[in-house]
Amino acid sequence: MTWEFQAALLSRLGATGVECEELLRYNENVFDFGALAPRLPLPDEPFVATWEAWAAEARGRGAGGAIAVLAEHLPQLRFPIREGMSGTEAYQAATRRGVPPATLPAATGLPLARPELVELTLHASPAGRIPVLTVRGRAEFVALVQALGHRNEPYPVPESQGALMLSGYNNWSRIAAHKREWEARPAAERQGSWGEEFARLQARRELYQDRFILLSDGPYSAVPAADLGLDDASWRELSLALRRDHECAHYFTRRLFGAMRNNLLDELIADYAGMVGAIGRFRADWFLRFLGLEAFPRCRPDGRLTIYRGTPPLSEGAFRILQGLTREAALNVERFDAALPPGPRSLAERALALTALAALRLEDIAAPGGDEALARAYRQIR
Repeated sequence: MTWEFQAALLSRLGATGVECEELLRYNENVFDFGALAPRLPLPDEPFVATWEAWAAEARGRGAGGAIAVLAEHLPQLRFPIREGMSGTEAYQAATRRGVPPATLPAATGLPLARPELVELTLHASPAGRIPVLTVRGRAEFVALVQALGHRNEPYPVPESQGALMLSGYNNWSRIAAHKREWEARPAAERQGSWGEEFARLQARRELYQDRFILLSDGPYSAVPAADLGLDDASWRELSLALRRDHECAHYFTRRLFGAMRNNLLDELIADYAGMVGAIGRFRADWFLRFLGLEAFPRCRPDGRLTIYRGTPPLSEGAFRILQGLTREAALNVERFDAALPPGPRSLAERALALTALAALRLEDIAAPGGDEALARAYRQIR
């Protein structure tokens, strides 16, 4: 749809000229469709084989096996959480230069009261399989977020945070394996020193950088089970599935379209994926409750929507218009989803739906007939 159409929709919702400009910039679609993959779902990335072997080994070790195995390969799991830890010589040697932590006296381990609450699996997603660390204890989840996401510093982890995707993780264990393979070659095939080989390796990030997801089992979006008419145990299991497939949708847009942001369109795509994965369909009422818009036009201040206000943040007036756009978009996505063939969705079908959502701007999805626009995009991509 045209810029004029989008601006007219915003004006009908009450946006002033300045607020229209704010929202048109905020809703810019940055997804790159220039290299759309011909085959969906996407194949696994190279790091998956390594994590698959680790997951199998962890299962063989029984309770606590995931942490025991990963501590042998991820150096952050060999250091405690402590102010200033990331600046110590030992920490930098292990995490930046690949020095084995076993040779460093300061690598005393990451204390976890209940390591058996951590499980390592590989989850099949539209973007290929991805390693998932599921953590069923809050203290253990916080410690792992601080270790792997914040360089073992005591970073405050908000109670509302229930997931973390690690991207571009430098896997020194994979680098060490590459070195062993290189050293095993005949001297005539080595092409210089290990330093020269390491320089060549650095130019190929797919050979040493990984992505993986940390998940907790707390209530999704901090919404109590009773608000959805569910019991606590059922809601915790659904929350895990919602978070898992939500994060996998971000993985999908990052890998396929080169972007993932704290933006309302990204969150609509990700929550769509989460709900389809967890309950088989998209529910507008759940999405609005997760964001704090269940009593629209009132916006609950502790809802997730405030996180996606943009940088610089939208003005109060533009933010109110965004709330209306969000509601209309959610209703149209629900209509679009309800019109898809019934039954369980294959990974390919989920990938097509996510691609259709990513193809439009938020204004286009929220406009009258937005569900039909999504259906056309879905058919064209298919």
